[in-house]
Amino acid sequence: MRNPQDEPVTLLLRGIMSLSRRLRAERPAGSLSLSSLGILGTLHRQGTLVATQLAIAEHLQPQSLTRLLVDLERSSLIVRTRSESDRREIRITITAKGRKALIDDIAARRAWLEAAMGSMLTDRERKALLAASLLLLKLAAHEPLVV
Repeated sequence: MRNPQDEPVTLLLRGIMSLSRRLRAERPAGSLSLSSLGILGTLHRQGTLVATQLAIAEHLQPQSLTRLLVDLERSSLIVRTRSESDRREIRITITAKGRKALIDDIAARRAWLEAAMGSMLTDRERKALLAASLLLLKLAAHEPLVV
């Protein structure tokens, strides 16, 4: 009988989860929450967004997003402004300080990952992993059809 632990999808899941835990452990002391970093990362990649767009992009409920935005704004990592065209809309922009916080956090984890890849993987394995990263991003963007 086949062991479910050895099935390809289970192995992939275990690998992703183990690497994710390890990368979280490599974060700098006093780092922002992962949710806050996710918000900053989305704003860094996509530019200024309306709060509803940001909530959708981050898979957050509006109430949760509001609490996170208050903390990020207090820390001067984002700026919230009212839309000129629709005064009900709040536009959110990452600040230079927010970009630096994001880049500093990523730098620590990137350094660990580069060192681990350099010492644990062959050139061929590194190339395969980098190719797989595009596939992982594609999977992460999957939205199931709602019937």
